[in-house]
Parts: sequence; structure tokens; C-alpha cells
Amino acid sequence: MGTSPERRPRREPDTGTGTPPPADEPGRPRGVSRPHRSSARGGGDQAVPREPGRGHRRGRTSTPTRPATVAGRRRRAGLLAGHHPTLVTRPAGEPELDGADDPPDGPGRRRLALAALVAAAAISAATLVAALPAWVPGHTDKAAAERPLTAAQADRVAALRVTNLRDVRAGVRVTVGADAARTELVGWVDWARPLVYLDVGGPGAGADRGLVQAVASALLVRPDPAALPTPARPPLVPPADRWRLRDPAGGHGLGAVRDLLIGLGADRVDRPAADGRWLRRDQVDGVPVDVLQAPLAPLGGRPALWVDADARLHRLTGRLADGTPVTVDLIRADRPALRAVDALGGRPGQPRALTDDEAARLATLPARLRALRGASVDVAAPLGPSADLRATGTVNWTSPSAYLVVVEEGSGRRTLRWVRPDRVAEVRHPPDGPASLPTPMPPALLAAPTRPPGDDLDRLLDAALRAARHAPGATARVREDRLGDRTVDVFELPGNRRLWLDRGGLPRRMELRTRPGVWIRLDLTPGSGGPSAPPR
Repeated sequence: MGTSPERRPRREPDTGTGTPPPADEPGRPRGVSRPHRSSARGGGDQAVPREPGRGHRRGRTSTPTRPATVAGRRRRAGLLAGHHPTLVTRPAGEPELDGADDPPDGPGRRRLALAALVAAAAISAATLVAALPAWVPGHTDKAAAERPLTAAQADRVAALRVTNLRDVRAGVRVTVGADAARTELVGWVDWARPLVYLDVGGPGAGADRGLVQAVASALLVRPDPAALPTPARPPLVPPADRWRLRDPAGGHGLGAVRDLLIGLGADRVDRPAADGRWLRRDQVDGVPVDVLQAPLAPLGGRPALWVDADARLHRLTGRLADGTPVTVDLIRADRPALRAVDALGGRPGQPRALTDDEAARLATLPARLRALRGASVDVAAPLGPSADLRATGTVNWTSPSAYLVVVEEGSGRRTLRWVRPDRVAEVRHPPDGPASLPTPMPPALLAAPTRPPGDDLDRLLDAALRAARHAPGATARVREDRLGDRTVDVFELPGNRRLWLDRGGLPRRMELRTRPGVWIRLDLTPGSGGPSAPPR
């Protein structure tokens, strides 16, 4: 009776290691290994005849196993690698082991197998990459972000303004607003003085395009409509002319930027933020930082702060008081010594006590002034956006009196001013009149009513006249400087005044600090006295 052929069990690949066969293999004593092909007669690729008396397994014949072909060995290797076996039916309908009678693989079959391997490798690589954690700087894993600050991070935020003051100064890049309304500022901030020095540009700069210097109480601009749209580092030695005092509007514009930059320095540690958040790790110019969100004194809300491990701020983003977005980058390696314009105090100095020679020069100053009789004077007084004053004239220390023509730039208004100790007379001078000081003194000025010294120019001229009567009080030397071709010593006098004295003991400049913190100056050329006037 015929039976349908049954699929034979898969033959285990012969590894040639002599491993004992399974215990349930029929016809072989336990512990007796199957002979390796290489040890059989006829070489390594000959089949090993069955041992007599072992009997037949179900579905097998007594025909010896065919020699394995190269293709058959490839199929068996594929089985070990996990591929599904392909059964080949013999002509008599008997299934044979995969590869026993197959012809060698053709090129098309090899290409298909290679393509399948490449596709599997690509899928595995994509799965691996998707499973990797994000490590790129700036990439945020939501599971790791938006957590409260640790105590150490809160302390770093509290200390960053003190750290700025300790570092003295830094370069800055500021962006205010966005798109066509964007204003860009490049320069420096000196927290120790404090002083801000910037070049203003960008599409939204408008009339502010040019240079800016500012202290905590005053802001000066030097407009330059022809400047390039993109700002650059300002010149380290600022131009001496065309500076205008700006009345900064609170909460926005240049005044808000000035307040923000100066406010980033403080002499005491802030209170640690109780509601700060850690956002992510990042890098700024190769420096590892933590991006933290916490309140900061110069800004409202909770700006984002890029702070390194030493409590140094490298970047912040937030909003000004009027809601305008602002970004500040601090370039901590760019920190040259800054020179303020004369109206903001000039070069920095180190006040010290007087030497004996300096004290002697100051003690003999009143006698020297009276011996000179007088000097010609030029005045520069930035008193407001439309009230910058220029004055020329003479001062006479023997009268004592001062006589000047004062021009208010912007409006073109001119006046003649006659100043004596505690008394000032003033009359209008025609705009189309001579630019020089009229001599002799007009009768209208001699007959004009007098008033006490009023504005800062009156106060400076009154102090210059009194210098011929009394020697300065407690005085400190601020610095050495140059005025024209002369070396001078700059002395700080009582009453917010300064005196520039050359090495021969002659005064070359007198200055007075105004209430907004701006210095107005009186430049002197000794040897020329003013017109005498009858005492009144």
C-alpha cells in the first residue's frame, strides 16, 4: 500500500567539532560521535555511509546521502542565519534537504539576497537612531526640561550681577525688536564706572543711528545718518565733537538699553529666585552653559539666561518694560579699557593724595590767576537735546568779571552774558549780528538788571572767578592727561569741580559736573584779560 512522502527532519549542520549527538538519536550509543566528513574516505566533501544495522528513519531510503554541493552549503548557512528553508521536491515526490540538488546560485538570486540584507540593515539603523537620546546642544527633551532650579543654580543666578561687576567690563551685542523695526547695537559696557559705549545700526535705528555713550544719569548721542546700516565696534578713542545730550524716555529705546546693560552689574548678591526653571544645556562660543529662566533685576518677567558654571552670564533674552523683545550677548573676552567723552568725564583715573609739588602748585593758584589778569575762554556745555551751548569770550580775574557771547545750538538763539561774583546780567544778541564778542561792552548790557547765577554755565563762570580769591580746599589728583601739546594734572575740587593744571602752575581747563552727571568745560588760554566795567 503506497504512502505519501513525509517531510524528513532537518539535518543538523556538521560542524566537525565532534560534539556528541543527542541522546534520543536512534541507532547510536550515547557518547559516540558521528564521523566528520573530512575524516571519511574520499575527502572532505564525500558523504559518510550509514553504519550497518542502524535501520532506517521514517521517510528515508537506504540510498547513501549525496555529496553536498557548494550551493547546498550556502543554503545550510542561510538556515543557521535564520532564513526560511526552501524544500525541493525530487522527481519521485520525495522532499530533499534544502540545497541537496539545487543548482549553484545565479546572479539574480544573489542580488535579491543582498538587497534584502541592505534593507534590513537600514531599518535596524533607523530604529537605533530613533531610540538614541538627544545630545545635540540646544536640543530639549521635554521629559528633562522645565524642572525647578537646584539650589546651586539659583545661587548662580543670584550671583551673576556681582560676577559682572568683578569682571569690570565686557563686549556686548544687543538686538531690540524684530524684522524691519530691529535695532542692533555693538560695543561695550563697563560696570565699574559705570559706562556704556555703543554703535547703533539696524533697519529700525532711525535718528539714533551713530554712536552712543551713557552713564547711569546721562545719555549722549552722536548722530550719523550716513553711517553703515550694520553696526561695528566703536572707535576706542571716541570723536570729540558733535555729541548731544539726549533725554532718554523711560522704558524703551536707548534709555532702556542703557538701563538694562548698566543694571547687569551690582555690588551685592541678589536673593535666590524661588520660581526659576532649568530649561536645557547649551554652549555659547564653546563654553558649556545652563539655560535658566529666572527673574532678573533689570528686566521684568522671567528672562532666559545662559549662565556658565562660574556664574558668568553669556546671553539673555527677554522683554523691555514696553514689551519689546531684546537679546543681549556678552563677549567676555572683549574687554578693553574704555574712554568716555569729555562730557562724561574723559579717561578713567585713579584718585590719590597730592604730592608736595602738586600741593604747592594749588596753593599758589590764586596769586597766579591775579598775576595773569585774565584769559580768553571757550565753553562747551551739553545741557539738553536743543540747548547745547557754545560760548566764547574772556575772563578777568582782577575785576573780577567774565564777558561772553552764548549761542544755543539748534535754535540759534544768542545772548550776551556778563558775570560777576553772585551777579549775572544778560541781553539778547541779534542772530545776524557779529559772531565775535562785541567790544566795548554794549550799554544795554551794562544797564541790564542782574540776577543770581542760574544755570550751570553761570555756576561754572562764578567758580572760575572765585578761584582767584581762595585756594582750593580738600583736593585729590585724578589722573595725568594731555591738552593740546601740554601735559596736565587733573585735580578733583570740592563742589563737583575739576581743574586741569599744567606743570608750570597755569590753569588750562575748569570743569563743573551738572545735575544730570554731564561735565561742562571752560577752556582757558591765559594772558588775555576781558574788558573792564565800572563796578555796580
